Amino acid sequence: MEQPLHGNYHSYYQTKRPELSDERIALLPRAFFKGRSVLDIGCNEGWVTCERHGATRVVGVDIDPVLIRATWKRRRACGANKDPLSHLPLKKRKRSNIDSFEHESISPSPSLHYFPLSMQHLFGTLPIPGPGSQISLESTSFPHNVSFIRADWLSDPIDSSQQYDIVLALSITKWIHLNNGDAGLLAFFQRIFDILHQGRGSKLVLEPQHWEGYAKAKRNNPKLKESGKDLQIRPDDFEAHLTKIGFRPAQRMGSVGQGGLRRPVDVYEKP
Repeated sequence: MEQPLHGNYHSYYQTKRPELSDERIALLPRAFFKGRSVLDIGCNEGWVTCERHGATRVVGVDIDPVLIRATWKRRRACGANKDPLSHLPLKKRKRSNIDSFEHESISPSPSLHYFPLSMQHLFGTLPIPGPGSQISLESTSFPHNVSFIRADWLSDPIDSSQQYDIVLALSITKWIHLNNGDAGLLAFFQRIFDILHQGRGSKLVLEPQHWEGYAKAKRNNPKLKESGKDLQIRPDDFEAHLTKIGFRPAQRMGSVGQGGLRRPVDVYEKP
């Protein structure tokens, strides 16, 4: 079976539990996204994008129109299933029973727009409240601060006035590299550098795939076999090229995954 040309696998997160944080994001500091604007390139079905973790604005981009339709569904589902205790400090959400909280007794009454996950399975998702609704949220609050765009982010025109504090590039460098060659990969890195704010500690979060995985992708897709036959840059060379562009050396956050799918997560800062 020929695999997707751009790594745009459908149902990629199907086996993941929606209430658990993505393990790659869990490697980052707790307040990493707080108050920041975020671009998630190659967002797939939007599971990571919708985690947001205190970001004021999050934009997910993917090349696949089917996946982008799924992202809006994911946003709607998450927006209609907010934790009814999410307005409370974490220490007050730790319950010994349904009515008692640490330091203070607070009745855990659901907010007006809380819609349990079980109800979604039975009746589908609720619409997200609009700007005129009595239960609408601020534009910097989820789900209103999350949006998605269908685009080939490397090739399509982008609005250079829209800059970000954080760019996520998770498990996509192999597909950028195989489809666009060494020059395309370097152009991808340069475009990320250009879209990040300068002087604000802006960061690229990069999860590169191992070189060994390139061979399998080329075996399974004749187009990738042809376009990727002359590659000279290896994933181990990425840091040298990124620092040459202007990023600071990588901060190694750790690795996630099992076996051949165990990959590093590195953070590069733009001065």
